[in-house]
Amino acid sequence: MDIQGKSILILGGWGLVGFAIARRVIVENPSKIIIASLNEWEAKEAVENLSKEFPDFPKENLIPWWGNILLREEWKDQNKLELLKNPEIRKVLIDDILEELNDEILKAQSLYQLIIKYKPSIIIDSINTATGIAYQNIYSVGREVKKAIKSKNIDEIIEQSERLLATLYIPQLIRHVQILYKSMEEAKTQVYIKIGTSGTGGMGLNIPYTHSEEKPSRVLLSKSSVAGAHTLLLFLLARTPNAPITKEIKPTAAIAWKKIGFGEIKKGGKPVELFDLNPDLAIELTDVFKIKDDIPVEKTGETLKAVFIDTGENGIFSRGEFDAISSLGQMEYVTPEEIAETVVFELKGGNTGHDIINALDHATLEPTYRAGYMHNFAIKKMKKLEQQYGVESVAFEMLGPPRLSKLLYEAQILKILYGSMLNVIKQNPADISQKAEELIKSNRILRSQIISIGIPILMRNGKKLIRGKEIKIPPYRGDNELKITSENIDLWAHDGWVDLRENNFEKWINRFKTIIEETEKIPAEDTSSRYVRNREFWNNYEEIDIGKIVGWLFIYEELGERMKS
Repeated sequence: MDIQGKSILILGGWGLVGFAIARRVIVENPSKIIIASLNEWEAKEAVENLSKEFPDFPKENLIPWWGNILLREEWKDQNKLELLKNPEIRKVLIDDILEELNDEILKAQSLYQLIIKYKPSIIIDSINTATGIAYQNIYSVGREVKKAIKSKNIDEIIEQSERLLATLYIPQLIRHVQILYKSMEEAKTQVYIKIGTSGTGGMGLNIPYTHSEEKPSRVLLSKSSVAGAHTLLLFLLARTPNAPITKEIKPTAAIAWKKIGFGEIKKGGKPVELFDLNPDLAIELTDVFKIKDDIPVEKTGETLKAVFIDTGENGIFSRGEFDAISSLGQMEYVTPEEIAETVVFELKGGNTGHDIINALDHATLEPTYRAGYMHNFAIKKMKKLEQQYGVESVAFEMLGPPRLSKLLYEAQILKILYGSMLNVIKQNPADISQKAEELIKSNRILRSQIISIGIPILMRNGKKLIRGKEIKIPPYRGDNELKITSENIDLWAHDGWVDLRENNFEKWINRFKTIIEETEKIPAEDTSSRYVRNREFWNNYEEIDIGKIVGWLFIYEELGERMKS
């Protein structure tokens, strides 16, 4: 891809890697660069520094943006821990994570607003998403829930339980990727490159660096787990038709460095104060040790000052710390400039060998020739057994979705009534609807099989329903009673009810017409390998092969075609 003239959004653009990437891509003369960072001063500082370093690049085309991309636009500049103290906001945050993604949730998110506003052609994501999610520390939140339960204080139990729901790692990650995908799809983003993480700097479960916990640290392993899940979600994104080209670069070493200097050492943005305790006041170790205690320490009035190396998001290290973790046989390290070069080479269509998504593509076991050959044998054997035992094998509703079972049984009804696609397209939808209802009323076995797997049958007037004890649609989500409206009936019928209404059979007639019309466009003399679903595939439209038809429907109507084979 030619970077020149393209708009680029760099998420985490103030950070060590993000800023190195900004420096590298700016020389490729993009149309504009949006630098996104958590804090306002970070984004503005990055833009200012880039402008000074590259004075020939138009300053108005360097755009700062700031905020937390995992929160709503209205709360993007606030601390999530503070937001969680508000019961009303807490409920919204939980819904944003756990409820089905809808337009209201999507369009309220800061990430959506950012991407839609600037419509970048390229997004380079150097935010350490796994750290941001995993370091919310579900373990400490879980301990607070246990304490609240022990206290039997109902208000405390509710608050801590809601905090736990708002901290769940996987729902947060899934929602983030959903929002990212929907936003990029709407903005027509062409390429998305993620700078991922292994979580351990490339080391294994024997990593000696912990968070004052057991070895290995659960919090650290949570980071690795989220990072791995993130990679697999991006793997799926890369296999989604019309999604952006998706790549991930995953450094497996410490990343350094941004700056070396001498000065005040800060933690969490605040100087580390120096304290002292008179040796004569040393604590007696007797029966009980208090982690938090009223210790007679005194401030020295000074702050910690030392030589340091700034490693960006990973913080600042002393010489001793940096030397230890980067030494041979430990994390070692990779420079941000090397990561930036890799990103740009991949952006331009090069193959560095460091794209994790591409590596997974080549390492996974894809569909095989043997399986394709055996597929035909399996289908023939099953059809033979159907004839032998006088049964039709339609749907069991074990795979899902319910829509699959619903469509298979609707196709089966048409097969029983008319036998072929050619016969169906000659019919009047109202007549089909009437005959289908008569069939359901008279054929107890068919009716029983449908409702016993959880698929209700909507009668032709749209006001009566035949159902079993359990139903798949609508799914139970805590509310046992749902309002019946025409919109809800249409939605439920679409998702998982066999629909005997006239307008539904009109759809089936049009589907069969489309199949026939599209197939007839194939030149009769073309016997090449170009076409799969030709006249022979459809047996000249003289049968209704329910599996083939619903497979076609999932590709062309549901847009659910597999991208890679």
